[in-house]
Amino acid sequence: MYRIFTLIFLLISTLAQAQIQVKVVDASTRLPIDNVRASSNGTYLATSNIGGEIQISSAEKMLIRFDVEGYERVLKEISPGKLSIVMLTKEIISLSEITVSAFESERPLLEQSAAIAVVSEQDFNRFNETSIVNSFNTKPGIRIEERAPASYRISIRGSSLRAPFGVRNVKVYWNEVPFTSPDGTTALNLLDLSNIRNAEVIKGPSGSIYGAGNGGVVNLYSPANPNGGRVSADFMVGDFGMTRYRLGISQQVGNGGFEASYVSQKADGYRVHSAMDRQVFQLGGFFSVSDKQEIRTQLLISDLNYQIPGALNADQLAEDPTKARSGSVNQNSSISQQSVFASIGHLYRFTSKIKNSTTLYLNTNDFENPFILDYKKELGFGFGGRTKFTFDGKLAGKDVRIIAGGEYQTSLTDAQNFGNVNGVADTVRFADKLRATQGFLFQQAEWDLLENFMLTLALSENFSSLEIDRQIDASGGTTGLQTRKFDPIVVPRFALNYQFNDYSGVYGSISSGFSPPTIDEVRTNEGSLNLDLEAEKGLNYELGYRRGKGKLNLDLTAFYFKLDQTITTYTNSQGVVLFRNAGSTDQKGIEAAIDYALIRNETAFVRNLKIGTAFTGNYFTFNDYQKGENDYSGNDLTGVSPNTLVTRLDLRTSPGFYLNFTHQYVDEIPLNDANTVYQDAYNLVNMRFGWARSFSGKWELEAFAGADNLLDESYSLGNDLNPFGGRYYQPAPIRNWYGGVKVAFVY
Repeated sequence: MYRIFTLIFLLISTLAQAQIQVKVVDASTRLPIDNVRASSNGTYLATSNIGGEIQISSAEKMLIRFDVEGYERVLKEISPGKLSIVMLTKEIISLSEITVSAFESERPLLEQSAAIAVVSEQDFNRFNETSIVNSFNTKPGIRIEERAPASYRISIRGSSLRAPFGVRNVKVYWNEVPFTSPDGTTALNLLDLSNIRNAEVIKGPSGSIYGAGNGGVVNLYSPANPNGGRVSADFMVGDFGMTRYRLGISQQVGNGGFEASYVSQKADGYRVHSAMDRQVFQLGGFFSVSDKQEIRTQLLISDLNYQIPGALNADQLAEDPTKARSGSVNQNSSISQQSVFASIGHLYRFTSKIKNSTTLYLNTNDFENPFILDYKKELGFGFGGRTKFTFDGKLAGKDVRIIAGGEYQTSLTDAQNFGNVNGVADTVRFADKLRATQGFLFQQAEWDLLENFMLTLALSENFSSLEIDRQIDASGGTTGLQTRKFDPIVVPRFALNYQFNDYSGVYGSISSGFSPPTIDEVRTNEGSLNLDLEAEKGLNYELGYRRGKGKLNLDLTAFYFKLDQTITTYTNSQGVVLFRNAGSTDQKGIEAAIDYALIRNETAFVRNLKIGTAFTGNYFTFNDYQKGENDYSGNDLTGVSPNTLVTRLDLRTSPGFYLNFTHQYVDEIPLNDANTVYQDAYNLVNMRFGWARSFSGKWELEAFAGADNLLDESYSLGNDLNPFGGRYYQPAPIRNWYGGVKVAFVY
């Protein structure tokens, strides 16, 4: 009997060892991939199930090829016995394979009736990962400026005209939660690049679904998608005292799990008084309650400190571009900001055709800003939420998707402005209790009139208000409550999409937009209240063509945007930035993106060689702009380059070596409304090279190095517009190098 049991045990052990067991997952999300075809020497073996699992009867090691549409082919030697993890990387060559969630409708990009740019994790990894700037700037129509380390300004089709600093006139969402405050400002610099896995940028007015913001919408995504277990660590160093490290963990728990990361980044800066220090902790959770319900949670804790060197005039720039503006050092011109952002989201599927997604958030913000002229302190609290219902059904026998929902936000802030004596807050000048509220309802219908022809009708009803309760005014000005309510605004959108075939199509849209002034534009640093400032209103006409097949992608857009009550900036003799409505602007533009894969062969030494180019033509002018005795009608729009051209080359080899090369040409930029001062055109070249491999399905290793501004150009990545004393220039770093390593263990 003992021998029989021994034989049975040996037989079972032999059979177990004779199985090749594989789990195929997405390299970025670690989610399982189904329908992956496994083959060896041209012979089909098996296909992965919904869990990404493949089992092959074999007692010997095999060289197996894994294929599935939308992913790069992998050839890997697998041994029987233990479970092997195979990670596939998305190969986004065809536009028809890209699915986006813009306008709350998850559809392939070819079916979207709007100009949308997708910034993927691969785009982020082409550059220095300390900043979001370079990756976004490879896309047509988008320009992110960095006036000092961590001081961002977003311009989508010239929308930064009214933003002397910070992000305005653009709505930003992070994991489907409004990240833009109800007062219209966005602290984008609280996020590290690792807190963004991918992004979708909607260019032009999108108020029919997203509310205020004529520039567009930036949707940032990094939801927790734990699959198995993974720990990782990154470390990077660079010129100007830059260091950055990241620690991360992802752990599956049942049908859900959590992901956590901590990032620390520090730099001395290229210029005097331009150091930055940021720590960010992110914790995300995903819980699959049932087939009908999912819950997602997010927690972001950010501690940011950065110095502000200030702008220089032309003589100062020529003498020493690294110097700080006079007074910046003595007054400790800087920003210190600590913030906590928490959210919870709930998805409920009532039926296969009806579902609801609701997200609630709250945040706190502790902000200090000593400046040359004053010292600002703010302590704020905000909360809000967004909900949407989606219904998929039939109308007149044709598919229809109806989306309806709403969004509400409010914030309360204690704001105080003091005198600044050598970087220390002195006597209070004025103090306010601020409240900002905004909300809207939205409805959208997408109707497939014909097999390849879709009509979109959308509408939102918007309201917003600002309350400024002045508690102290040392100058003897008026105290008490002052309010500004903006009339309810109805924002419509009409769009058509026609697909010629599975890989090409055209679209057209007419959309309205609006953008009320932010609280920083109404309540300025010298204490005045500009309650008469009107909201900007615009109408956008757009026509586009997309083609994505095989090795070629083509995306073309032409648009005309008419903006009324345009808000522009100017600076008084004390250096305080002020705002005014400046008539109207005409904004005509062309955007083109072309990508082509020269080589795409997973069995060759050079596995991938891709080139791409993106052209932006912004031909924007003031239509009706009178300032005192000066008539600037017909002048070029301030702060906007008329022509930008970006060229990319990406090389990847079978041993794991890679090279990313980027050239960006930026045409001259008018720096004042009179068009008498321009920033010269410049060429910016960036390069990154490295080696990345995975071992035994468990270990991942990457070593890399790179250079920014390889040509050592002198330029400003974000100028001051219409400044007093000719202080236009914020010099960007000269040629600089960086390098680092990444390591991860999958268990």
